[in-house]
Amino acid sequence: MRLTRLKVAVLGASGYTGGELLRLLDGHPYVTVTHVTADKSVGLPVTSLFPHLETFHEFCFAPLDVEPILKKIDVVFSCLPHTKAMEPVAACVRAKTLVVDLSADFRLTETKTYEQWYGTPHTSPALLKKAVYGLPELHRTRIRRARLVAAPGCYPTAAILQLAPLLAHRLIQAGTIVVDAKSGISGAGRSPGLPYHFPEAHDSLTAYNIARHRHTPEIEQELNRLMDSSKGKGRRARVLFTPHLIPMNRGLLSTAYAKLRKPLTNNAATMLYKDFYANERFVRIRETSTSVSPTHVRGSNFCDIGVFVDQRTNHVVTVSTLDNLVKGAAGQAIQSMNLMMGFPEETALTAPGIFP
Repeated sequence: MRLTRLKVAVLGASGYTGGELLRLLDGHPYVTVTHVTADKSVGLPVTSLFPHLETFHEFCFAPLDVEPILKKIDVVFSCLPHTKAMEPVAACVRAKTLVVDLSADFRLTETKTYEQWYGTPHTSPALLKKAVYGLPELHRTRIRRARLVAAPGCYPTAAILQLAPLLAHRLIQAGTIVVDAKSGISGAGRSPGLPYHFPEAHDSLTAYNIARHRHTPEIEQELNRLMDSSKGKGRRARVLFTPHLIPMNRGLLSTAYAKLRKPLTNNAATMLYKDFYANERFVRIRETSTSVSPTHVRGSNFCDIGVFVDQRTNHVVTVSTLDNLVKGAAGQAIQSMNLMMGFPEETALTAPGIFP
């Protein structure tokens, strides 16, 4: 039995992801949240922004001043926006404090690629090579040894997991991948914006950032890593990615299409996925398309996947779903922290989804 709980800080905790981290960490038996920052809400009680946490969290938001607290904590979760996490995370690394960053600032390994897609210089380029991409199903061993983990985005998590078995076994033509994904409005964050205003988003469906979404290089990077680790040579993975905004609070559904390199039956494809994810607690393989639905994973850390072969066109279609705030963000970050600290990986994450 562990007698001493680890002390945890959550930076930039006023958003949806920060609130979800606080909710999930409250049920973690080995950690205690001791510091919570939010520059725009300094001095306000945490429950003023998250009333559902009443009686669970009694402290107030502090300013983002990392240096003074690093000697008092064991693990940092950074929920700061993209392009704003570089300096605070670098400070954590210098202090040898374990950190899980939920922004995109350390997900890409190449400085040039980051600066191209995020439009700003990277102030800690050396850390890009040291950060471990926090997808446990593919990088579990490296995460266990990591000091800095870059938690994946929600879209990439769904896309990578649904395509990984096919690319690991070289079953698809890597240049033919199309990913069509739809996410609930919470995926856009908590800051007000006209596209997320109720009359604008309700009863609607909108494609956005077509051919230029920032998650595209993240998806391609990880799919190419899979191909590099498998036998044989082939064309590099290129992904045509189109995200959509749908009028629901949370959840994500991703449909991916690719041309097969050789004929494959539906049963063989399903067995391939079941074998590939046989030991993965949070990936469930579904055999009907209707069972892959955001309503079945809401509030949980599960990713449900279905794979279907269209023999007439020699294409394979995969469908995946997850809760963008849990397996797509906070839950997956805790999954990585558990690995980094040597806790059972599933700690605080095994609750089933909420239905209906």
